[in-house]
Amino acid sequence: MTAAALLEDTVDLVGIDSLLTETEISLRNEVRDFVNTTIKPNIAEWYEKAVFPLDIIPQMAKLGLLGMHLKGYGCPGRTAVEYGLAALELEAGDSGLRTFVSVQGSLAMSAIHKHGSEEQKNEWLPRMAAGDAIGCFGLTEPSAGSDPASMTTFARRDGTDWVINGTKRWIGLATVAQVAIIWAMTDDGIRGFVVPTDTPGFVATLIEPKLSMRASIQCEIELTELRLPDSAMLPKARGLRGPFECLNEARYGIVWGVMGAARDSYLTALAFSKERMQFGKPLAGYQLTQQKLVNMALEINKGTLLALQLGRLKDAGTLAPHQISVGKLNNCREAIAICREARAMLGGNGITLDYSPMRHANNLESVRTYEGTDEVHTLILGQHITGIAAFR
Repeated sequence: MTAAALLEDTVDLVGIDSLLTETEISLRNEVRDFVNTTIKPNIAEWYEKAVFPLDIIPQMAKLGLLGMHLKGYGCPGRTAVEYGLAALELEAGDSGLRTFVSVQGSLAMSAIHKHGSEEQKNEWLPRMAAGDAIGCFGLTEPSAGSDPASMTTFARRDGTDWVINGTKRWIGLATVAQVAIIWAMTDDGIRGFVVPTDTPGFVATLIEPKLSMRASIQCEIELTELRLPDSAMLPKARGLRGPFECLNEARYGIVWGVMGAARDSYLTALAFSKERMQFGKPLAGYQLTQQKLVNMALEINKGTLLALQLGRLKDAGTLAPHQISVGKLNNCREAIAICREARAMLGGNGITLDYSPMRHANNLESVRTYEGTDEVHTLILGQHITGIAAFR
């Protein structure tokens, strides 16, 4: 067993692997190998240069990572647990790379798969699963983040067409996407539209510079008199339930993913503390260091068990929205604390890109914010517990 494998073996304190099937372990190991060989050797450079590596998309497609939990239309049709394990391994590389898989599969592809017509599904899903087309998901606006019901993007009828005007912000992949799922207010409430990004009136602009999620793409979209045929509307999506069903898919992936960032930070701190000599012995030999490592490992084990339980519920078709909020709130909160603690254990070395924890912690500032802030998920759970909505 390699030194890296020996360190990895310290993560699973309670035998979580015994709860996984051979197929799940095989898929996890395949994605882990991809991350170790393709992402980790390059991620510091990608992050520093603020580059999203488009050339790895075909490799991700070949691994079956794009829309991997969706069935039919060329999609891989893997289980929720398998998707979660893949998300965990991808985010051990970098949150930005896991976010690409989430935007493509859990948001854009899920919107078409859940709410689209057969024509829309057949046109886009096979190409997106193969990595030949990239999608984005336009919900958030400059003044409508946690409260999407207040969106001002509006689609008006003009004969048999729709004409859309508005602005979307913090939209992943929009400058490189071939298709956008745009949510807009209409006279009949919120509706979704499948928008080819070469449609006149669609302009996407990169948001930069950023201190977080640098190896990923976030954009602002301007929609100006953008004209679409009636067939562009997602026929099965009405009201906020449409985008929220897609957001819950993405939130589920985050529950797993952030444990990957936490695990990588823990392993980095563990390896460093075993090699770093201070006052005549390695840092790992001091009680305070061991306490920090133990606390990290405990939270990673608890967070992974929580993710696995949610995955089993999802595969059984019984996962409730408030349960996703439990995972998103808890695991993001614990993961960012682990990454920050790991950074501190590295001392001054921890602020360089030679080590991953500060990069992970910076990324998690975004992950903790998108798909529902801590406050939003707290209020979702508060409403579930008390029966009283306290959002306003």
